[in-house]
Amino acid sequence: MHTPQTTPKPFSLMLDFLHNTGATTLDVFAKAGEITLFILRALWHCITPPFFLTQLRRQLIDIGYYSLPVVGLTTLFTGMVLALQSYTGFTRFNAESAIAGVVVLSVTRELAPVLAGLMVAGRVGAAIAAEIGTMRVTEQIDAMTTLSVNPFKYLIAPRVLAGTLMLPLLVLIGDIIGVFGGYLVGVYRLEFSPANYLTQTWDILESMDIISGLVKAAAFGFIVSIFGCYHGFNSPRGAQGVGAATTNAVVSASIMILIFNYILTQVFFS
Repeated sequence: MHTPQTTPKPFSLMLDFLHNTGATTLDVFAKAGEITLFILRALWHCITPPFFLTQLRRQLIDIGYYSLPVVGLTTLFTGMVLALQSYTGFTRFNAESAIAGVVVLSVTRELAPVLAGLMVAGRVGAAIAAEIGTMRVTEQIDAMTTLSVNPFKYLIAPRVLAGTLMLPLLVLIGDIIGVFGGYLVGVYRLEFSPANYLTQTWDILESMDIISGLVKAAAFGFIVSIFGCYHGFNSPRGAQGVGAATTNAVVSASIMILIFNYILTQVFFS
């Protein structure tokens, strides 16, 4: 009687590991290619007519104006906490005079762009993914295509443009509010001289500090809006699919913000 040969268990485990690794790698590259094509298509529709100015105006208000309170509060208390923490640490080295410079550089270079990007990702990225995902589930996007309205022109391009344009403005306002928060703590809590604090802040601040933060903000605004649109546009069917798309939009945008923050910091300050 012939006994069938069986694959040795260690060799079988190795084959399963290689198979799973290869399948995962192919999936990652396929997803990266899909996202890249989506981004290129969105960029093309952002720069070519026709433009839906009414939709763009609405998104500018939704993304910019209605995000101002959360960004303002975040940067205000960040500047205040930064001043307190800097004082706690710098008193050990008798370097209290450097607090104003640390606050303004930290806020303008890093904290305001990153925190504003993360807060807008949680508010706007989720809203974009949920709105477009719901339209996908209820077949409104299919109906739009049937009526010869390009969904990328009407849905994607206005949101991407609004996110890219409005986040630098939010960050610029956040810079002022954050530095003002540090000023409040420095003057009224730590009893620094108002004139000296403002002089140190102005002397150490350079134009590149503000410009780098605004460039980061534009990149983060693009990331938030494009990932919100991508996950919403490709949302699976059903309410559970819309919820998953919303979660994925926030998580992926937040991760990409942190990654590109390092890349852009390396470019500007290497």
